[in-house]
This record gives sequence, C-alpha cells and structure tokens, in this order.
Amino acid sequence: MEIYTIGHSNRNIEEFLAILKKFGVEIIIDVRRFPTSKYDVFKKENIARILEENGINYVHLEALGGYRGGYEKWMESNEWRRAYEELKKIAKEKKACIMCAEKLPFRCHRRYIAKKLAKENWIVIHILNDKIWQEKV
Repeated sequence: MEIYTIGHSNRNIEEFLAILKKFGVEIIIDVRRFPTSKYDVFKKENIARILEENGINYVHLEALGGYRGGYEKWMESNEWRRAYEELKKIAKEKKACIMCAEKLPFRCHRRYIAKKLAKENWIVIHILNDKIWQEKV
C-alpha cells in the first residue's frame, strides 16, 4: 500500500491543490490536533469545503494529532490506535495524503505515523513541493 504526507505550511491554496492533483490524491487525512491555522484557507471548515469543491475528500482524525511532547507515548493509547486503524482503512480504499501544518516531515509528528506505516510495509511518500521523499524503515 502507498500513502502520501504533506504539510500545508504557508502555501497558497492554488499551489496546494495543484500538488495534490499532480499526485492524484483522492482524500486528505487531517492529523492536526487543532485543525486551525493563521492562514484562513487552512482552517478545517474552509479547507474541507475547498477540497470537496475540487473533488478531493477530507477527513479529520483528531486522535492522530500532535502534542508538544510525548507523541510516542500517546501512540500507545487505544484512542490513537483506533484512529490509526481508521487511517489505514481509508488509505486502502482511496489514494490518501496525511496532512498537517509543518512543511518538513522530520519536524512534524506525522513522522511517527510515517515510520509506523513504513514498518508495516506501506510505501510512505512525503510531498515537499513538486518533489518527494520516501520514508525508509
């Protein structure tokens, strides 16, 4: 199985949508604990609507959201595990992309999700711009 990750960062919405379309993304899985942003377009209600208008589904899995510290401990919780299983189920049905705010995956909690997926033989591809970086186990 294959899954993408992306950080919306300070991209404009046109660039963000173009990247998603380039990689054929069918659904965004938002893993922000608090799905808001100083960039209005990336607030949950706005990005969900814009994605849907552009033929891309949106789901928010709050339990996969990051913390300032202790994320690996949080990964042991039942709540996190249920959300993680939901993420995998979604990604088996549609071409999925995990989204958070941080552009660089190694600075974001999605790196932990990516490493766990890679250990389970998923191909995890981090979208940086129009370039990619594949997660290694």
